[in-house]
Formats: sequence, structure tokens, C-alpha cells
Amino acid sequence: MPADSVRPLRCAIYTRKSTEHGLDQEFNSLDAQREACEAYIKSQASQGWRLLPQHYDDPAYSGGNLDRPALKRLLADITVGKIDVVVVYKIDRLTRSLADFAKLVETFDARSISFVAVTQQFNTTTSMGRLTLNVLLSFAQFERELASERVRDKVAASRKKGKWTGGTVPLGYEARDKKLVINKGEAQTVRTIFQQYLELRSFGKLVAELDRRRIVTKRRNTRVAKYNGGIPFTYGPLAHFLKNRIYLGETHHGGKWFKGEHAAILDRETFDQVQGLLKENNVRRGTKFSESGALLKGKLFDDKGNRMGPTFSNKNGVRYRFYISTALRGRKHAAGSVRRISAQEIENLVEMELRKRLDAGETDIAVDQMFERIQRVTVSAGKIQITLTDTRGNRRPIEIPWASKPKDEMHVQFVSSETNADPKLIKAIVRARAWLGQLAGGHHTSIESLAVAAGYNPKVIRQGLRLAFLAPEIARAALHDNTPIRLKQIPKTMSLSWREQRQSIG
Repeated sequence: MPADSVRPLRCAIYTRKSTEHGLDQEFNSLDAQREACEAYIKSQASQGWRLLPQHYDDPAYSGGNLDRPALKRLLADITVGKIDVVVVYKIDRLTRSLADFAKLVETFDARSISFVAVTQQFNTTTSMGRLTLNVLLSFAQFERELASERVRDKVAASRKKGKWTGGTVPLGYEARDKKLVINKGEAQTVRTIFQQYLELRSFGKLVAELDRRRIVTKRRNTRVAKYNGGIPFTYGPLAHFLKNRIYLGETHHGGKWFKGEHAAILDRETFDQVQGLLKENNVRRGTKFSESGALLKGKLFDDKGNRMGPTFSNKNGVRYRFYISTALRGRKHAAGSVRRISAQEIENLVEMELRKRLDAGETDIAVDQMFERIQRVTVSAGKIQITLTDTRGNRRPIEIPWASKPKDEMHVQFVSSETNADPKLIKAIVRARAWLGQLAGGHHTSIESLAVAAGYNPKVIRQGLRLAFLAPEIARAALHDNTPIRLKQIPKTMSLSWREQRQSIG
């Protein structure tokens, strides 16, 4: 066949190297692979092979997957019809995975692309060629898995001997000659954090103290800015830090700790005291949150983007549920305009608003099913914004006008529904005592000032305050008696004398 009648074939060379080792040399492995491929393409010039100028090089990328930038560019150019032949030095430069190779061959076949390994003569257009390639790739994958097993075994053996085998270097140490050595400045910071936790006995107070002292996480030189460190401690990293036995001079592998080659920063007594305190606080916190039963858990945020988590308190046998901003855990200045909100109040508001907007036929939907439709609720001083998971029709977030109440305002949730107590009376007594506390504590200098803040007429405040001065046995009867007192039994012009109260109310 005459040479000028041969159809030109556009050839793209793909090169890859697994590690960075040697890539800084003037003539490295990638150059060697490309040179061999160029020579092969040149030898096939009579068949119409022509080298494309584009380079598809993946330095320091594993062949265990297809997540490689140059390979993605190569596949994109194949898709738009820019390439006829893919040339590599060896098959494992393209992939070491049999499954990935099957995907690539399928892509090549779909576009009628030929694939050539210059040191391993194959023709993928025949069944025998594909069989041979599959056999070789099976061995390549087997070799890769064996190499992985060897590395894992080596790491396990090294860790058991206490050697540092790489990874994130913890605060207080530096990695030198594949060993951990103490950084004196950072080691003192480690001791300070542990000692401060023992003194303050609280994560929230510890975070605030670390911020005040400008103590941050370890600074690292990494390619990804996100992992450079040097940021303020938060609860999760701080808990991991305080539990890290590497500060006792130990190394970890497979759930066990072994004596390490590196020197300890902490003494055993201090570390054990911290673990005891962590365990004690963890029990309290776990009990507190597991009993919350919060419908908006994980979905409620303040207007500065801080998550608001459930919590509660008990006082005089009455349970008060709240959502509080996580910024209050040591960083109050970062909290939004609403730091704490009654759980009962916001859950009722959200439920009422959603029921108004339900489609016909959905009015009997269960509360928990309704709240599953919520993606996010943001609470601010002037409104509550609800974003739903169902965004069909570009549905806008729902906004509920809302005004925050004085921070000492309390809301009541009854623990048991079997009581005969008058909920209106109990709520009125709690509210009256909260108002009295605000006035006595100097939060408000007058009833008029309190009335403005609470959003009531001063007359309502004056009448309500009388319930803060109920005789003790009358208040107890309101809560616990089988025939409790009702709110309507309390005179509007009640005497402050307990004796006269007993006579008039009984």
C-alpha cells in the first residue's frame, strides 16, 4: 500500500510514577518513559503514526485508582475524538487494577482507540490480546496487594517495637530521621493544656483559656491549606489531644499501645488524672444529651452559623429543655443574637407553621415525620427561618416573625402527664419568680423597664409578680396535691401576708 494512502493515527503518550523520589532530577522516570514511547511511535511512522505534542504526565500518583489529573485529561480528549492511539511504557503505568483496566478498555473500544505498551507487545483489538492483558493485570494487581500486605506487616512490626512510622506529627514533637523528638516549646504547651484542664475541669473554660493564651493547634507545612493547623482548639480535637497516650512515650497499633522509642512529655500521674476527669465529664454529658428527646437536634443554628444543641436543667422537680449555641462552649463572643431558646417554644412554633403549610391530606402526619422534612432552622432575634429538604418548585425558606424573650424567662415542660396540677398556675408562678429574680438581680431597674423587655403591659407584670410571694405550702399544693389549686382561685389583689393567704385561698 502506498505510504501516502495510510490514514494518519494521532498518538498520545501517557506516563506515570508512583512516588516523588527522583522526580527532581534533570532526566527522570517520566522522561525515560516518554523517550521510549516516542521512539516506538517513530518506528511506526510508515503505518501513519503521528505523535501528539500534548503531555499526559502523572508524577507521584498511584496506579491503584483512576483519580489522576493527566489521565482525566487523556480520557476527556479521547471523548472529543482528539486521539487514535494511547501509548504507554508498560501496562501498569496506566493502571494496576484489573477492574479499572476493564473500564478503560471499554472506553477505548467504544471510541475505537488502540492501546499499546511499548515494552509489552499487545494488540487489544483481538480477543487473544485482551486475554493476555487480563492475565498480566491480574499479576499486577496481585503484586500490588502483596506490596500492601508487606507494608502493613512492616508498620505493625515497627509500631510494636515502638518506632515512629510516619503520619501526622503530634503537638510537642518533631520528626527527625524517621524518629519523634521533643520540641521543647511545644512540649511546654502540651503540659500547660493538660494542667489547665485539671484546674478548670471544663472543656468550655479550657477552650476560653486557650484562646486567651493564644494557644492553637500544631502548625504544619502541607500542600492543602485546610490541614496547615494553627487554628483554635475545638471540642473534638481537644478531646483527642487529651486522650493521646503518645505523650506517655507510647505508640499505637491495632487498638493496642506499646512502649515507644520517643521520650514522654507527661508523667503518668497527670495523664491518669486527666483521663479520670474526662470519663467523669463524659458520663454527665452523655446522660444529659441522651435524655434530651430534641426534635430539632442537628438542624437548629443561630444567625452566625453555630449549631444549637439540646440541653436541659432541673429545678424543684421541674424540667426545662433548651437549645443552646455551641459557641457558648468557651467562645461566647462568636455566638449569634440568640444564644439560648426554649426547646418547647421553638418546636411548637415550627410545628404550627409547618402544619399550616401542609398539603391537603397530610394534616394527620406525625410530628417526627414532619420534622424529618426540615433541613435547617436558623433562629435570630427577629425571625425564625425554616429550610425544607423538599425544594421542588424552588420553594423559598419559611420565615416566622419572632422576638426573643428576656434570657431569664423560663418555660415549663411537665415530666409526667398524670399530675392534676394546673399548668397555667405553675407557668405563672415560674414566670413570676423569674421576673422577681430579674428585678432583684438588677437586670431591670423598674417594672416598666421589665415590661418593655418582656413585651407586656406593666399592669400584667404587677399582677403576675404577686405569685412570687405565695406561701410555701400553697406553692407546694399547686404542684403536688391531689386536688391542686387553680389559677382562678388566686385573688388578683392578693395579700402578701402568708397568714391571710392561707385564710383566703385555703
